[in-house]
Amino acid sequence: MSHVVMSREEMLRQLLPTVESAADRHAGASVEWFPHEYVPYEQGRNYVEEPWRPSDSEMPDIAKTSLEVNLLTEDNLPYYHLSIWRAFGDDGAWGAWVRRWTAEEGRHAIAIRDYLTVTRGLDPAVLERGRMDMAERGWYPGFAELGPVDGVVFTTIQELATRIAHRNTGAITDDPGAERLCARIATDENLHYVFYRDLASAALQLDPSAVVMAIHRQVLHFSMPGADMPGFADKAKEMARAGVYNVRIHLDQVLRPILENHWRLAQVDGLTDEAKQAREDVFHHLDRLDRIATRLGESLGPVRADIASDPVV
Repeated sequence: MSHVVMSREEMLRQLLPTVESAADRHAGASVEWFPHEYVPYEQGRNYVEEPWRPSDSEMPDIAKTSLEVNLLTEDNLPYYHLSIWRAFGDDGAWGAWVRRWTAEEGRHAIAIRDYLTVTRGLDPAVLERGRMDMAERGWYPGFAELGPVDGVVFTTIQELATRIAHRNTGAITDDPGAERLCARIATDENLHYVFYRDLASAALQLDPSAVVMAIHRQVLHFSMPGADMPGFADKAKEMARAGVYNVRIHLDQVLRPILENHWRLAQVDGLTDEAKQAREDVFHHLDRLDRIATRLGESLGPVRADIASDPVV
């Protein structure tokens, strides 16, 4: 089957009505919130007079690790912004969305860092050094150079993965305030996920073969942001064992719901031979992930509710 690839400019133009309607829906569903509503600033103490000590926080070590990794992931925002700016552009509704998304994501890092600093959950010097290292090192998603289709596929997967990681992190903190903050951030991430997911669904109607090829690239080569931060491999293993994020979660709560329930990958018609083979490769990859998760004995995390059921808190 011959296939004329839709240009980047044409894809952006054709998706514009979906961007506009999805952005309107997002604005209606979003709730304005402020870090001071979640961070107990009144608990703050002078770090110069009372230097931080590990005993300052009773939060479990794995919760501290997860919050640190989640925060450093959020600290990579300048590179995320650059990537979606390049993939989607800065004009009209596309540019308005990129700016709105960036503003919302920036609030997440502010709130998490302030919470950990005020409650003495982690050494503030370690947090700041980690932020500096993350900003100087930078993790630049490769989808930006591939175009908007790869962009909406990657961000769909990443936003849902981040949503789940935040919710599971909150559930293991043994800290009602931290759990409430993580749930609030996860709600934002869920709305971002729905935005990108529906854009990818619309793209499937416009150029199914191009989207399936993008799914192949992004699913088979997906990695969590911050994978190259110091000590990430060991921290990721700890988080996997605790059920914050692991292969089983990635497969059963991220990839399968997106690919099978929303994009209905198996039912997509009008594919080129190359795209058909790419689809088969994706399903083989899912089977491989299932075998890996089973071999590792991994299970789903503490939050197992419907992925779209987070309340506004």
